[in-house]
Amino acid sequence: MIAIETNGLTKQYGESVALSDLSVTIPTGTVYGFLGPNGAGKTTTMRILATLLKPTHGTAHIMGASIENRSAVAKHIGYLPETPPLYDELTGREQLEYIAGLREIPIEKATERIDRLATALSLIDDLDDRISSYSKGMKQKAAFIQAQLHDPAVLFLDEPTSGLDPRAARTMRTMIDDLAASGKTVFLSTHILPVVEEHADVVGVLNEGRLVAEGEPMALVQSAESGDKQSLEDVFLSITREPPGGMERAAPEPQHE
Repeated sequence: MIAIETNGLTKQYGESVALSDLSVTIPTGTVYGFLGPNGAGKTTTMRILATLLKPTHGTAHIMGASIENRSAVAKHIGYLPETPPLYDELTGREQLEYIAGLREIPIEKATERIDRLATALSLIDDLDDRISSYSKGMKQKAAFIQAQLHDPAVLFLDEPTSGLDPRAARTMRTMIDDLAASGKTVFLSTHILPVVEEHADVVGVLNEGRLVAEGEPMALVQSAESGDKQSLEDVFLSITREPPGGMERAAPEPQHE
């Protein structure tokens, strides 16, 4: 089954084009690495697919449901934006139980999933602390749990390992692999290209709002080889003409792009 399909997806802000004619087809069980320099249109794309932003032109379907039908899409997706949507006044457990209630997840099932995921991410001992006391990495863990609490078929993850220490980042990457192995689809945006090279089944490169390359990571690397040893980072920099210092994000990508 096709998990994500877009046809001519376009978003304009006046005369400015944030996303132009995006057409992709992503099967279920795929980890899709979505790459691009700052301002390329990645966040705009993810917000459109998560039904938080309406496109100017084009169509998109998530698990067969049109993004024009927000309630039909919502049950299929989990979304982790770069800035996690958390209430600082709540404890981690209260936040997750609140979301479980919105998703109409039975409390017994919600508690089991919360405890299991929090244990895997080493957050279990901090669940009863207020989120205002959490570090960035702890907030990222809570938001990752929140995004998959209802067991969605498709996960949109924007810089999911941001703020995590190496051990937690590895755990999260393993969990992403496990999700794909179980048939879930992960739409992953990150500036850490070795993560994409290792874990993505397919990579799409966005530049100035346009999809300029797509394929398996190794196939993209091999197609760009010119005598010197290439990596996905080399290919990315060549395609987007991003300066070497541009790989580490200096500031969050604007929501409006």
